[in-house]
Amino acid sequence: MADELKTNPYWWDAATPRQLPETEVEPVCDVVIVGAGYAGLSAALVLARAGRTVQIFDKQRPGEGASSRNGGLASANIRMGFVEMAKKLGKETAERIYNEGKAAREGLAEFVKTEKIECDYQPVGRFVGAYRPAHYEAQCREADRLNKQFDINAQVIPRSEQHKEIGSDYYHGGMVRPDLAGLHPGKFVAGLLDTVIQAGATIHSETAVTDIKNQGDVFDVETARGRVKAKQVIVATNGYTDESNRWLQRRLVPAASRMIATEPLPPETMARLFPNNRMMGETRKLYHYYRPSPDGTRILFGGRERSWSGPKRDHAYHLRDDLAEIFPELSNVGLSHTWFGFVAFNLDFLPRMFERNGVHYATGFCGSGVVWAWWVGSKLAYKLIGDERAETAFSSTPPPAIPFYTGTPWFLPAALMWFELQDKFGVISKR
Repeated sequence: MADELKTNPYWWDAATPRQLPETEVEPVCDVVIVGAGYAGLSAALVLARAGRTVQIFDKQRPGEGASSRNGGLASANIRMGFVEMAKKLGKETAERIYNEGKAAREGLAEFVKTEKIECDYQPVGRFVGAYRPAHYEAQCREADRLNKQFDINAQVIPRSEQHKEIGSDYYHGGMVRPDLAGLHPGKFVAGLLDTVIQAGATIHSETAVTDIKNQGDVFDVETARGRVKAKQVIVATNGYTDESNRWLQRRLVPAASRMIATEPLPPETMARLFPNNRMMGETRKLYHYYRPSPDGTRILFGGRERSWSGPKRDHAYHLRDDLAEIFPELSNVGLSHTWFGFVAFNLDFLPRMFERNGVHYATGFCGSGVVWAWWVGSKLAYKLIGDERAETAFSSTPPPAIPFYTGTPWFLPAALMWFELQDKFGVISKR
């Protein structure tokens, strides 16, 4: 079985990142965008349609990073629960952020429909399993707040009824968010790419940006295939930020998230394990996220990469062991794919857009980039053209640098051990 395990994302079977034809790098343009993932492409679309000349550069193929490697959960999740956020940022800001999450989810659904992007968008909701009884009690309180303040219609499901949501006895009940959705990330980035190209933006794939200098009234952007003079610059590299931008590297922690895809399962098994075809999550710190594939034939299951030692295929089978904790009948299920991608966290766990030395940034999506990267990238572009739709709670100052950190996350093993201890003792983490 291991010999047949594919190490490209499952999503690439239907939508492999495209090798674009090489085009000439224009020496002058209005806007240079660094990064051709959801954020960079969405910004380019707004700018190109506003009449700006736009060149996008990516050191990989467009969407080859996290945009085509994630689980496809369209949640606009924030790592802090509402109460914690209100304490840290103030109730008014917390309410703005939660209301913006609702607007962003609805905006993405409308965008996919309006632009006719065929990406298996499924407004099926999400069930989050309670890892401990105390977590379920916290979910009850959270659902009550969400419903009273944001009219989300969240529902709590007691353990005695959770088989209505999941064919497992692993959790202690859970919460359903009917306002969340899923999509095919590979198809979404491919459709977004087509839309951007049709709008007139130029995309230079496999062309790294190596330096950006503010020359006062213009930016001098050095790329692997020539220099560009641009009036404005956007950086949207997130978890794939490299040493060419050491300042940003010190403010973002790239964390690897690994996924597996099972071999096709019998329809009756899938119907029993996922009665409502929902996206799935859980409340532990070292949480897993999982879902049925868009065609409903197999399970896609993800979690944090816990170690960089040993063969990557071994890590895939460790994830299968985690899957079997939830669904014991799958202890020997065959796997077809395993892959990983990098998400990016900053110290406050909030997505943001900001400016430094004239360069604009959209970054720090903290594992929820399907919605937030598209949303914040668009907002940043609206800001550059002076459009009132730029208003967002995520317009902020740059995130602080992380002490003793230069881009290599040496502290992650200790952090993962700490999260594991918190799970062992039942510390609550809202998802």
